[in-house]
Amino acid sequence: MLPMEIDVVSVKKMLDGGEKFMLLDVREPGEVATAKIAGTVHIPMREIPARLAELQSQKNERIVVHCHHGGRSQRVTHYLRQQGFTQAQNMSGGIDDWSLKVDAKVPRYE
Repeated sequence: MLPMEIDVVSVKKMLDGGEKFMLLDVREPGEVATAKIAGTVHIPMREIPARLAELQSQKNERIVVHCHHGGRSQRVTHYLRQQGFTQAQNMSGGIDDWSLKVDAKVPRYE
């Protein structure tokens, strides 16, 4: 089983290396309109239980979950693991950390 947490620099390396995984954004639509990482799948945290079937094809694959700072995505990661998604990981620091350490073109917001 993968560690529960993964840092933004490691996620960037995975993307650059062409690794196969889902990058799941669990922020609200307004947040996604402000700042996003290309190639993400967007399902707001509150909709995850109702839309779990959409993730079933990834059940045995790596899913990296992110939000603004890492709190909501951590809760979703725990939930997914409880549902049998053993390869789910939380991107610690969220998109805010991504903006600071990976891509300054991604806007920061409050």
